[in-house]
Amino acid sequence: MDFGFTEPERLFAENLRRFARERLAPDYATWDRGVPFPRERVRELAALGIAGLRVPEAYGGTAASYVMAGIAAEELARGDYNTSLFLQIGLIVADILAGHASEPVKRAWLPAIAAGEKLVAFGLTEPNAGSDAAAITTSAQRDGDYYVVRGEKASITFAGMADACVVFARTGGPGARGIGALLVPLDLAGVSRQVYRSAGERLTQRGSIVFDGVRVPANHLLGGEASGFYQAMGAFDYNRAIIALACVGVAQQSLDETVEYAKQRHTFGRPIAKHEGVSFQIAEHLTMISAARLLAYQCLVLRDRGEPHTKEAAMAKWLGPKAAAEAIHACIVLHGWIGYSQELPFEQRLRDVIGLEIGDGTPEIMKAIIARETFGRDYASYR
Repeated sequence: MDFGFTEPERLFAENLRRFARERLAPDYATWDRGVPFPRERVRELAALGIAGLRVPEAYGGTAASYVMAGIAAEELARGDYNTSLFLQIGLIVADILAGHASEPVKRAWLPAIAAGEKLVAFGLTEPNAGSDAAAITTSAQRDGDYYVVRGEKASITFAGMADACVVFARTGGPGARGIGALLVPLDLAGVSRQVYRSAGERLTQRGSIVFDGVRVPANHLLGGEASGFYQAMGAFDYNRAIIALACVGVAQQSLDETVEYAKQRHTFGRPIAKHEGVSFQIAEHLTMISAARLLAYQCLVLRDRGEPHTKEAAMAKWLGPKAAAEAIHACIVLHGWIGYSQELPFEQRLRDVIGLEIGDGTPEIMKAIIARETFGRDYASYR
């Protein structure tokens, strides 16, 4: 096993860390307080290669490894946790379109995604179907050269700003085998949206998208009518590790800042770093964050090798956000009253990280997957 990055990977990480520190971190609180995230910033991320990491070279991307995508998530999150969501959703959408879209759709959308000109959301969750994703009720009925889409998608990242959405809809009977996926441009008649008032991740304009008889060209079907659910689950298998690494990045940055603070802050005549009550907490959280990092990269290495990684992805997704939330919470407390203020970024980081304890699978679902992969499907909690 090789635990080191290659030279290109190391340089990529260094460049992104510099960008995160100099460009992202200074504006992190701005988007949290209501200023819309400008599209020029999306194009700026694209210029770094973030938007095209999984877009094939023939369509303007780099078709980079999943490990490279993990590096990008970790480093971007150090400066602005929420910008990692452009990466996460972009990876999923690019893989699905590259693997399942018709050629006209690929030509129309993949180069624009890689250039940061188009932003595409991922529409699976519904008001009454989250963890039980196979229970979605949004429908897509064939009508000549179109599919007519009806239903509502809930808690959709970029709902308020996306140009299109990969919409998972019922094209057949009940259960997972009756679900297809379509790329739905969001400027079509019958589309409406609402942005939520969220505790965190406000940059992303998370919200709902309603489809009221939206007519979508039939060539926007992604794969077969029965393949949508499996496309979504295949994407989750690696994006859960990407999420873990974004959480690791923001937690590591918080711990690094707290280490420096603990060296400078004095109580009872000496730096608080000399108090075991402080230093031992940092030691514990650094250990858990390091463990989450290794687990996530192990998952991505397996993905790059084409080997099974469902259990590792669920482990990473359970541990990464949990360890990050606990570490950031400790950083707030160790800073005292100033840590609890909005003068420092810790409280926003905590609010942001908690959102991805839920997204892409709750902790309970992750543990159920780990158990299923360990004991076998005959012993699965949810079937």
